[in-house]
Amino acid sequence: MANKLDTEKLNMWKKKLEALEKEYASIMQKRGEAIAMGDLSENAAFQMLDEDAATYRVRIDEVKKIIAKLENEHSK
Repeated sequence: MANKLDTEKLNMWKKKLEALEKEYASIMQKRGEAIAMGDLSENAAFQMLDEDAATYRVRIDEVKKIIAKLENEHSK
């Protein structure tokens, strides 16, 4: 039973990672568009997107660590 639960948890985290990576890609696209607008020092949209991108990178890294831990436990 624990094996099925572990597999379900792993699948859940992989889906979460996929969603985060899609959102991150969207943020990076919007960030690129903001860069194209010019002066970044006065571009609030760029600054907000840059902060969002940093937040998503951290969240993605955390989820990857959780997945690696679950995969490691699952393989034992």
